[in-house]
Amino acid sequence: MKLYIKQRVFSLGDKYDVYDEMQNVIYNVQGKIFTLFAQINISDTFGNELYYIKQRFAFLLPHYELYRGDQLVADVVKELTLFRPQLTITSQYGNFTATGDIFAMDFQILKDGYPIGAIRKQWLSWGDTYELDIYNDLDRDFFVALVITIDNCLHNENK
Repeated sequence: MKLYIKQRVFSLGDKYDVYDEMQNVIYNVQGKIFTLFAQINISDTFGNELYYIKQRFAFLLPHYELYRGDQLVADVVKELTLFRPQLTITSQYGNFTATGDIFAMDFQILKDGYPIGAIRKQWLSWGDTYELDIYNDLDRDFFVALVITIDNCLHNENK
């Protein structure tokens, strides 16, 4: 299953639209503005919140938490690496690793060493644009939240 995630360029705070293969909007993503740490809501097209992403205070490396309602679903921590970015995801779905290429544009998502998905960031696009490829019928809501978290963790830390 493929999904497309496109960041809106001219908006206050982080805003994304998530599309299916037929270019139908299936999720809306809205970041809160005027907060010290990132706080992002992911909702369906009816406005029902599916996930909530919260940045945690971390001294050296970015650390994010994913919530479904009030329940902590996953911890995402960027690892200290030299050339290839890597994130460790500890979740109720199991433990995952997201390993990127040297440019932090393409990522492979591994569970127990086996690939279960891929993220590709487009090189030339107006705003951050991603293609998420999930190899089996896993929770697509969770993986959309994961891509938004990875984008914030790697590309928004300089803002």
